[in-house]
Amino acid sequence: MSDLRGRRVLLGVTGGIAAYKAAYLARELTRAGATVTAVLTESATRFIGTDTFAGLTGRRAYDSIWEAPGEVLHVRLARSTDVAVIAPATANTIAKLAHGLADDLLSATLLEYDGPLVIAPALHSGMWAAAATQANVATLVARGVAVVGPVEGALAHGDDGIGRMSEPAEIVDAAIAAAEAPGMQTATRAWDSLAAHHVLVTAGPTREPIDPVRYLGNRSSGKMGVAVAAEALARGARVTLVLGPGAVRPPIGVEVIDVDTADEMRAAVLGYADDADVIVMAAAVADFRPKAAAERKLKKEHGVPELLLEPTPDILAEVGARKRAGQVVVGFAAETHDVEAAGRAKLVGKHLDLLVANEVGRDGTGFGGDSNHAAIVAASGDDVALRTWTKAELATALWDRVAALLGPAAPPEP
Repeated sequence: MSDLRGRRVLLGVTGGIAAYKAAYLARELTRAGATVTAVLTESATRFIGTDTFAGLTGRRAYDSIWEAPGEVLHVRLARSTDVAVIAPATANTIAKLAHGLADDLLSATLLEYDGPLVIAPALHSGMWAAAATQANVATLVARGVAVVGPVEGALAHGDDGIGRMSEPAEIVDAAIAAAEAPGMQTATRAWDSLAAHHVLVTAGPTREPIDPVRYLGNRSSGKMGVAVAAEALARGARVTLVLGPGAVRPPIGVEVIDVDTADEMRAAVLGYADDADVIVMAAAVADFRPKAAAERKLKKEHGVPELLLEPTPDILAEVGARKRAGQVVVGFAAETHDVEAAGRAKLVGKHLDLLVANEVGRDGTGFGGDSNHAAIVAASGDDVALRTWTKAELATALWDRVAALLGPAAPPEP
């Protein structure tokens, strides 16, 4: 069955009462396998907020071109989109698209973007029937834009007629058709270099048993590793995700190997490592484990147990030591002090190409949060200094660096 697995969808939301339906659409696009990034106009935020879309998609949503001026946000969004969907599309937005205006983040992104575009108009009957709107729609259709709806139904002001936005399921079908149209599959992906590569990613914590009930572990949620896996999938890679226990949902379309302990993670990683072109070790493997786990539950009435600990296997060091020519190995390290210096030492000591050094313990960043305060340390010496990123932004920056190490993408299959 056709779906949007591996596709990055830009969901543009503009200022109409139908904006509430865009939340349902975001959920359905995600269920279809897409990685969804929502961009709202200022008017749209009068009806619905960016936090709603961030919660539904697991990715940061945007509403201003000034949110990240240093990275030229509209260009990054345009170049990391496979299919753009504008729902609802107001008469004003349709006019801006037709005439090439770019006075906000959404319109600037769409002017830069050159891939398949689907719009779902939602406007009053008179606005839809207006000669100007019909001319603008005709212009967009002539450029290859897919227009879904509008349909008959209840409108604002107590009216009925044509102008109601199509249902989310119909818009998802149009997005799938646009993505699968001849010549569109790779139209916006030429800058990627993962289409022919197998990527192995680890994510989440490990749990080292004390007894059948308790364990030693850490606060890792797996969000960062899953973001890394989702970004690799969106760039066309075949992704194997070795996932420790956590609350985060793995992306649709990746092969998931569920593990609990460090030994289980080691066995899974080494089983796939030789076949992988890129290995990203984002999991937070417990450093220590009880030397002997109790066979029965330890009870308070028996006194406080004395735990004798031993180190767990250093999976990252083992992978780095057996790295083959042409293979890229990336590590993650959680640090509380001297973050970049500690990251550099681990990069060198474990024979890595790149290492993400996370400063944990800061408010809202690190384990369990939606952002990281991190540096990217490179064997080449071309480091990225400590800064705060969303996990999606950090995953994007990381794969940009890996893609450069892998070299030019293989040409698409005919």
